Amino acid sequence: MPKISEATVAAHRARQLRTLLDAARALVAEEGIEALSLAALARRVGLSRPSLYEYFRSKDDLVAAIVEEELPRWASLVERALAGPDDLGGKVEAYIRSQLEVMTDGRHAAAVALVEHALAEPALERIRDGHAQLLRPLAAALEESGVPEPALRAELVQGLVDAAARLAQRDPSNAEAVIAATLAQAVRGLA
Repeated sequence: MPKISEATVAAHRARQLRTLLDAARALVAEEGIEALSLAALARRVGLSRPSLYEYFRSKDDLVAAIVEEELPRWASLVERALAGPDDLGGKVEAYIRSQLEVMTDGRHAAAVALVEHALAEPALERIRDGHAQLLRPLAAALEESGVPEPALRAELVQGLVDAAARLAQRDPSNAEAVIAATLAQAVRGLA
């Protein structure tokens, strides 16, 4: 029987999972998405690959686990941001700013990079379900304000956010201009 480092097997597994996810995020942040593999993760944490299979069946499963772990915290940040402003324009601005802040900060960079990784359908479905949490507060604000097709409109705003995040990451010195243009586009359109 392997030695556990916590009071219970469940606590040991939870700590080990946290260690694995942190190491995987660090690997992606330091070396890019291409460097992430179960073999590389096993080397980084000093476990055998068969030991990793107790936690992740595949690289896709690992990627989905990293993203799933980040999404509840991310959704909480978005919900808090949208709770502040009273008007729809302020809520859309709060959504965009909170999303871009998360998408361009170091902690979430790995999750953002991983979302764009080509994944098998089961892993993509898990991520889509979690990603829907991010859109709910914006869709609700749009619906409350009488905007037609609020879920569709929320997805379109998210498309602007995704494009803005890519541009801001490519040229961080231009991030504020990208944010300003994204806000103008989302709130006022081409006017």
